[in-house]
Amino acid sequence: MKTVQLSGSVRQNVGKKDAVSLRNSGKVPAVLYGAGTQTHFAVDALPMSKLVITPNVYQIELDIEGTKNNAIIKEVQFHPVTEEIIHVDFLQLSEDKPVKMKLPLRLTGNSLGVRNGGKLLVNFRKVDVVGLPSAFPDDITVDITDLRIGMSVRVRDLSFDGLTFLNDPAAMVVQVKMARGAVDAEEEGDEDEEAEAGAEAAAE
Repeated sequence: MKTVQLSGSVRQNVGKKDAVSLRNSGKVPAVLYGAGTQTHFAVDALPMSKLVITPNVYQIELDIEGTKNNAIIKEVQFHPVTEEIIHVDFLQLSEDKPVKMKLPLRLTGNSLGVRNGGKLLVNFRKVDVVGLPSAFPDDITVDITDLRIGMSVRVRDLSFDGLTFLNDPAAMVVQVKMARGAVDAEEEGDEDEEAEAGAEAAAE
């Protein structure tokens, strides 16, 4: 998993007025959970927003006034109207302690079914997994090259060393559905071969 650095400053007060003051000054209130403790701090809004708006996930090297911890973003709260980030929860990582995460899905390949006119439906953008921090990749890659019309990839078809997938195993991650005018080229080819074989037999 990619690692980024983020600096913060300890909050002297944790009340509502202090949080409003921080936001007005271009900062975001945050809390770091882990190891049985909580650290209340603030980070600059701009670098925080860059980490949140991307579909990627990162391991974050937090530097809070000289105290460094590795963490992940656990939860982000947005203003209901302006969609401004108003609070962020971070979870401290430990190399020997499994953690739950949402990892993005990345599709590769050009589906045979889509090339034949089928419609690709992606039902998951991220999947829930659990594992040690060292096991987490940047994303979960799904090759859809061989997917024909009517075929799908389910959660139970996904695998990655060191990770356990937590979503319903039967849930469809991606599928190719029939669309108007779509033709399964492979099946069409089979029918053509049968027709040719029948014509040859009749001629004999």
